[in-house]
Order: sequence, then structure tokens, then C-alpha cells
Amino acid sequence: MAADGLTTMPSSFGPADTARRLEAAVKAKGMTVFARIDHAAGATEVGLTLRPTELVIFGNARGGTPLMQSDQTMGIDLPLKALVWQDAAGKTWLSYNDPGWLVKRHGMGAEVATTVATLSVALNAVAKAATTSAAA
Repeated sequence: MAADGLTTMPSSFGPADTARRLEAAVKAKGMTVFARIDHAAGATEVGLTLRPTELVIFGNARGGTPLMQSDQTMGIDLPLKALVWQDAAGKTWLSYNDPGWLVKRHGMGAEVATTVATLSVALNAVAKAATTSAAA
């Protein structure tokens, strides 16, 4: 099932390697990794099971601040996030919110087009670096 504004791509690696590669790619692009949330570990702590599901939260004030200057409610969607998850068949995926969709969600216009284009390119590059053997 696809969700509006969500970009999802398959990974050639398992969940742990994909998350590790994502963190390395984010740092290589000059962004900060603020947190990694292991949802599966949280489920285990309360006696439940969940396939590998890890959220990586990252960003850069240079990219996010102009969006929040345009509309502060964008702060609910920033910093950026990517979800590394494994489906029932054991396939690993990486999903993230498309910056263009976020701009539409917050009713922003052309004033943020350059920032959105830059974020889109950066997100695509780190996602590809995390999920394929090709360099970012």
C-alpha cells in the first residue's frame, strides 16, 4: 500500500546494513543524524514483536530553516526522516517523505522551490547510497 508523498525504494542490503549505510551517507552529505529509533526493540520491550523497523532522523539547519521561515508549521515535518523496514517476505525497504509533498501539505509556493529541489536531490542521493552499491 502506497502512502501519499512517501517515496519507498528496495534495498540490496538487510535492515541493519541499510540503516548503517544511510547514517554514513547522511553524514557524508554534511547533515547531522539526530536520532535513530529502533521500533522493533521498543516492541520487544513491551512483549510484542515487530519486524526490523528503524527511523533515522537527520537534517541540516541550512536546508530546513528556509522552509520554516516560509511556514513554521513545516517544523512538524523537520528534521527529515527515513524509515528502514523489512516486509513479511524479508525484503528491506527505505521510505521517506518527498519534500515536494511536504511543501504542498503546508501550502508553500515557489519561494521555496530552490530549497525543495536541493533537499530532493540530497534525499535521493542518500537513499540510493543506503540501498544500492552505487556511490552517492
